[in-house]
Amino acid sequence: MDTIASLFSFITTPVSWVIVQFHSVYGALFGPDTGWAWGLSIVSLVILIRICLIPLFVKQIKATRAMQTLQPEMKKIQERYKNDKQRQSEEMMKLYKDTGTNPLSSCLPILAQSPFFFALYHVLNSIASNDTIGVINTSLLESAQKAHIVGAPLAVKFTDSASKVEALGASLTDVRVVTAIMIVLMSASQFFTQRQLMTKNVDTTVKTPFMQQQKMLMYVFPIMFAVFGINFPVGVLVYWLTTNVWTMGQQMYVIHNNPTPGSKAQASYLERLHKHVTHHGKVSRRRDKVIVKAIVAKGRDRNEFERKFINGLSKAGLAAQADGTVIKSDTAVAVEAEDGTPTTGTAKRQQPKRQTKAQRQSGATKAADESGQKTSLTKSDEPEDAKPAPAAKKSGAKSGSGTRSKAQSGQRKGPQRPKSPSKK
Repeated sequence: MDTIASLFSFITTPVSWVIVQFHSVYGALFGPDTGWAWGLSIVSLVILIRICLIPLFVKQIKATRAMQTLQPEMKKIQERYKNDKQRQSEEMMKLYKDTGTNPLSSCLPILAQSPFFFALYHVLNSIASNDTIGVINTSLLESAQKAHIVGAPLAVKFTDSASKVEALGASLTDVRVVTAIMIVLMSASQFFTQRQLMTKNVDTTVKTPFMQQQKMLMYVFPIMFAVFGINFPVGVLVYWLTTNVWTMGQQMYVIHNNPTPGSKAQASYLERLHKHVTHHGKVSRRRDKVIVKAIVAKGRDRNEFERKFINGLSKAGLAAQADGTVIKSDTAVAVEAEDGTPTTGTAKRQQPKRQTKAQRQSGATKAADESGQKTSLTKSDEPEDAKPAPAAKKSGAKSGSGTRSKAQSGQRKGPQRPKSPSKK
């Protein structure tokens, strides 16, 4: 243990120094030997670490969404080169390079946090073994050993013997009850965090093996925490429970304000945003403008919830712009000018009522009769000046009538060729 601690002293020394600095603050408030002083020091360490890891958390969100988007393409590559693993790996790497996606980015917060977890584990183990480590000297070591969190010493485990627990001034029953409750809370928070991600913040329009893996992890991770938790000191359980609660709250904030496109969380977010925009007539917050700008830029590639949002704005007489702002549309201004009163929506188009079969048949018969009457009226209502004069009628009535009748029958106008005599 001493050899491992010396190898990782570059981690354990800074971690122990941060804990001691927080302990000096909380010790002045609650007393240096209390569980509150040492417990809150560990909680503050977690918060400090997670604040520093926020940029990595943002990268994790982007990487996870990029991986979800690439799942259909990855599935096609796997099916196309299922018998050639080397070519499959090459095509996968090419896809990652072309899209700028790194699969390891989704694991960055866990990988970056693991050294601090390792360092804290060794610090607490050294306290339990009555060994100084980092900047924790003999006086601080004695103070940490006296600290109890709800009756359980800071450095004991669920699996420790009764003699070891009694040496630190506690009972085995209290230690196991406290550690069991903390293990259950730690596993439950992990399960709720993963379940929240799967039920609310996953694109439901894409069914890929990635979703099946996430569902499996939703049950595997809590079991792993429960199994390994019995070997963690109480201080490490405080650390891990705090980081799980932080992750859960951080994820709830992201799901509420920046959900994954196509997820149920996005549908709820756009519904809230639509109510706010239609009530105030504008997009107030900067992050909302970023979301609206992204939706407008998609064009025809919008999903069902985004199309519903844009159509809802149009019905309310508003139009989303490319910069993420919302303005009143021209249609709404025209309606307002005609009515003389301010309106918030455009006039709805009336759909024609569906007719019965009898009505359609009677309508067709009536239309045919009207067209026949119109044709007859057109033929009979000729202008008077187009009719021949009476004098002309007397002089050449026979020839004129014959010519007109032949012209109307489709024959050529002008003098007609005489018919040949009959052979009879």
